[in-house]
Amino acid sequence: MFEIDHVQLENIFDPVLAWESLPFLLEGVPMTISLAIIGMLIGLILGFFISLARGSNRFILRWPARLYISFMRSTPIIVFLFLIYFGLPIIGIKLTAFIAASIAFGLNSAGYIAEIYRAALSSVDKGQWEASKALNIPYWKAMRLIILPQAIRIAIPPLANVFLSVMLGTSLASIITVPELFQKSQIVAGRTFDAMTMYIMVAFIYWPIGIAISFLQEKLEKRYGKHIDIKASRTIN
Repeated sequence: MFEIDHVQLENIFDPVLAWESLPFLLEGVPMTISLAIIGMLIGLILGFFISLARGSNRFILRWPARLYISFMRSTPIIVFLFLIYFGLPIIGIKLTAFIAASIAFGLNSAGYIAEIYRAALSSVDKGQWEASKALNIPYWKAMRLIILPQAIRIAIPPLANVFLSVMLGTSLASIITVPELFQKSQIVAGRTFDAMTMYIMVAFIYWPIGIAISFLQEKLEKRYGKHIDIKASRTIN
């Protein structure tokens, strides 16, 4: 059996410091959530059009989309944070740390989201497309009312995982001075020389955020699973 000395335990986690620092740490949570949401929204919009280009029969659309997806999925997000925040000012484009981080997370997540969209769209029964064409439903109307709702149901679980990854990845934005949760903990750690307590606190703050995302994912899955088939059949009929 291992015995942990009381003094050693206090060196690992200081409950007094944790309690006193909690309000300051929580100030970074809205920034963390905002950064993740904006980055995800950029990724959702950009990823949708990239997925359409990826599935196009036109070489000029398909191959640039494939290269984009391959590049983004094979390059660390921290590279884009540095390129955008420190690189763009070289050509005269200056962005705040928050905007630079939002763009970086959006561009990076778009590569993953595009593949999720592509897989979800291709999994929709081809009979849905054929029925839409037989009824002379325009492409974009069929996409919006029939295909996308069914594809979204399939895409929700992997998209939730991407959002959770983006949420956790926002801690890297502290490197370019975005005042999010992890950056707040580093400020306290630098002032008190107790980094371990701060890291433990950050972990326990991220935990309920992840639980909330999982809960939202389950709710969305149930909602779409219950209503989407009825809506699609009504639209075609």
